Amino acid sequence: MFATLQNVFSIRDLRNKIFFTFAMLLVFRIGHWIPLPGINQEALAKMMKNASESSSAFGRVADFVSMFSGGSLSHSTIFGLGVMPYITAGIIFQLISTVSPRLKKLQEEGPSGRQKIMEWTRYVTVALCIVQGAGWIGYLRAQDFIQPQYVNSGLWWTMAVATLTAGTIFLMWIGEQIDRFGIGNGVSMIIMAGILAGMPQALRDAGANFDPGNSDKMGWMGIIMLAMGFLIVVGGSVLMTVAQRRIPVQQAKHTRGRRVFGGQKSYLPLRINHGGVMPIIFASSLMMFPSVLFAWTHEQVNAYLNRTGSSQGFFYHLTQFLSINFSQGEYLYVVLYIVMVYFFSYFWITVQFNPQDMSKQLKEHGSFIPGLRPGPRTAEYLETVITRVTFVGAAFLSVIAILPVVVNKAFGVPPSVTQFLGGTGLLIVVSVCMDFLQKVEAQLLMRNYAGFLSEGEEGGPKFHGPRG
Repeated sequence: MFATLQNVFSIRDLRNKIFFTFAMLLVFRIGHWIPLPGINQEALAKMMKNASESSSAFGRVADFVSMFSGGSLSHSTIFGLGVMPYITAGIIFQLISTVSPRLKKLQEEGPSGRQKIMEWTRYVTVALCIVQGAGWIGYLRAQDFIQPQYVNSGLWWTMAVATLTAGTIFLMWIGEQIDRFGIGNGVSMIIMAGILAGMPQALRDAGANFDPGNSDKMGWMGIIMLAMGFLIVVGGSVLMTVAQRRIPVQQAKHTRGRRVFGGQKSYLPLRINHGGVMPIIFASSLMMFPSVLFAWTHEQVNAYLNRTGSSQGFFYHLTQFLSINFSQGEYLYVVLYIVMVYFFSYFWITVQFNPQDMSKQLKEHGSFIPGLRPGPRTAEYLETVITRVTFVGAAFLSVIAILPVVVNKAFGVPPSVTQFLGGTGLLIVVSVCMDFLQKVEAQLLMRNYAGFLSEGEEGGPKFHGPRG
């Protein structure tokens, strides 16, 4: 491993790419702490901390947005919106392209078509930034977090929304620069940096919750089980991220004169977790709505009964039941969460994977699956296989999704710690790290160096070509 690291930094181009990537991430983290002018940052930070510790609906929404976007709402910085508007715009165009012939045709045109879609994505990102920025500033005004001299200032409102929009556009530019001059996916690296930035706070929270002499807190066994659980979950996540169902594919033989061409055997890889982290992201987003809605409805009913002096009736007990059982960690919440993960896993497969197109491509390239007739029979087989492997992948995603909630509810471990035992954050970190290592590996093997997962020529980390 140390020899491989030495090889990584001995290649000038690869070393420059890595240093450039980390420099861009450093710029992101510096901007993360530049506050938005005119906001009462102390009061906002205190409110957000209380909301997070109490696991309230708003606290969960804010934590989810901050984790997924790479931004921060707890102290309302210039990067407060993060890259979430850009990701949202990308997902919107990705979903629309499945039903819009025009967008689908642009995607098939190659780089020029994708460049046009990217341009439209940037325009939609700006529009989403303006809407989300205005909404966030409006919320701060409703909570009296804006300093009095700026509350009714149209110039300040324009400056605040423009600053949040410019912050997201700048992060989008940083991500594109990492894609071009660095290594790894730029936007994903920004999100991962935002998630890993919370690890020191998680360690502090775990230390604060550690007291061997107090039965209400974690002892040595709890710390050991927590560490072992983290290693097992990370190992399982890595395994399921790279797991594939390999379908054998054979090329047809062609005879030209006395020579026979083709006949090579290969395989068609179908990922077990084809949807990646997207099913959990969609399920987590939607699961916040019933939690917030039922809690708000029960509060309104309770306030109405107290104001009018009416007795508690069926509607009161119904809203109380829904508010309690759809709060994070309760049975109905967990069951619905699992159902949503399965639904979006199959939905994402329907959007991203087309057995008919894949069967057509195999037939056009003169390839076939042994024992199956090219055409509808091959498409039917591929659909059956992807349906079965998606069931296994959705089961894995369900376990990863509910694990932080269950551990927090059953053992009282702080949410800042449990987010590293599963959920969206862990899968994002694992996926981005795997992608980063694979790209570094490709750069090493291209220059005949030994990689992290394989060896160079002659089984050793030797150099066989010009440096740089």
